[in-house]
Amino acid sequence: MSSVSISTNNLTIGYRRTASGGNAAGNVIIQRDLTFALREGEMVCMLGPNGCGKSTLLRTLAGLQPALGGEFVINQPSNLQPFKQGAAAQTPKPSNSGSAAHTVALVLTERLSMDNTTVHDVVALGRYPYSSFLDGLKPEDEQIIAESLQQVGFLSPFTFHLSTFFNAHSDGEKQRILIAKALAQQTPVILLDEPTAHLDLPHRILVLRLLRRLAHEQGKTILISTHELDLALALSDRILLMTPGRGVQLDTAENLKKSDAFTAAFGMDIFNPLG
Repeated sequence: MSSVSISTNNLTIGYRRTASGGNAAGNVIIQRDLTFALREGEMVCMLGPNGCGKSTLLRTLAGLQPALGGEFVINQPSNLQPFKQGAAAQTPKPSNSGSAAHTVALVLTERLSMDNTTVHDVVALGRYPYSSFLDGLKPEDEQIIAESLQQVGFLSPFTFHLSTFFNAHSDGEKQRILIAKALAQQTPVILLDEPTAHLDLPHRILVLRLLRRLAHEQGKTILISTHELDLALALSDRILLMTPGRGVQLDTAENLKKSDAFTAAFGMDIFNPLG
């Protein structure tokens, strides 16, 4: 049995609203009391209808916004402290010496346009937690950048892809470049928010196959928010199913289907669209 990589305990997620337009400041809660554990070496797909909190959960686990209740812990290699955050934290930063940048890599769904930015510059962003602004990138950083691109299918990074502009690539290639940036960050956990949203079907399959292989071969924990129901059921190790206002269930796709959990989450029989 693989070790637990991410664990949550009665985690409440949402956002803190500032006073404006007649609205009082306060917490806007999206989901309460989320308790689950993810393991090393598995790819978990998070499914659920729009607005149920999938992106909010990813951003909370990445340390971009604070937990509103409970806590979560992301374990790291033995030479580093775990990254931990609870509702007592006033800002989204770790409560001990663990560093979010060394623990979690996050790939968001927004289409990025980076004029005059090369592929090398984009992937090099993943090395900034380990480098100094004064010293710049070291030879070992450049090697990691090259290897990260090779892992996502760019076989000759030094001869072509590193020197081309990011915007010169297709949406599918851009997504693979952003995954390479996450790999260059060398974190045990990679979180991805709808990584296949702008891709055609062949590239959706290729990206999810790639992420599954990275989880299994490198022992990473990969959590993906997606609406690709058929691909998630076929390729994920387990499903994290989120129901609006009613928390999450973490299980195999087969067990969730047997329990009619998908019908409860989506409010309809999604496996019988004709009714």
